[in-house]
Amino acid sequence: MKKLLLAGAALLLLVMAGVSARPALPGDSVYQLPVELSNQDGQVQSMAARRGRPQLVTMFYTSCTMVCPMIVETVEKTRRTLDAPAQQRFDILAVSFDPQRDDTAALRKYAATRKLDLQRWTLAHTTPTATRQLAALLGIQYRQLPDGEFNHSSELILLDADGRIVARTDVIGRLDPAFVAALHRQVAAEPPPGKP
Repeated sequence: MKKLLLAGAALLLLVMAGVSARPALPGDSVYQLPVELSNQDGQVQSMAARRGRPQLVTMFYTSCTMVCPMIVETVEKTRRTLDAPAQQRFDILAVSFDPQRDDTAALRKYAATRKLDLQRWTLAHTTPTATRQLAALLGIQYRQLPDGEFNHSSELILLDADGRIVARTDVIGRLDPAFVAALHRQVAAEPPPGKP
């Protein structure tokens, strides 16, 4: 019994050492903001849990019929500039401006309607306060109109594996060569999935 307890204590110390050995987040990481995201499957995850892989981030809302579908199409066009193995080295996060209406079911329906690959895409919502904080941190502006729709800026933002903004574009509806090149550089720096 004593040996079992000692082995358990040693294992716990190793796990704790591994957790504390992870370097602190850079000061300019968006993951410094303590945001909890609920995704299209109802899973809740901190924004910081996305650390470790580049992220292509944007904001949208599901009832938008003009600009937001163009944002999604632009993300898809940008993603498809990479070959299949490279597409597996980054993730896509789209956070809703409209947490009141964009619940789990609305996000899931939107993903299905747009035929989004949920191995790559995460559609998420958070609290109204956290939505504002995240938008401000990302430099995205929005405001709700009396009819419930939103005026908003349209941005694609590339984060490195530690959550630092390395590129951004407001070019929507077509590819932005400089942004595409930045994505290719970030992905090229990532090890293939399953390799350290």
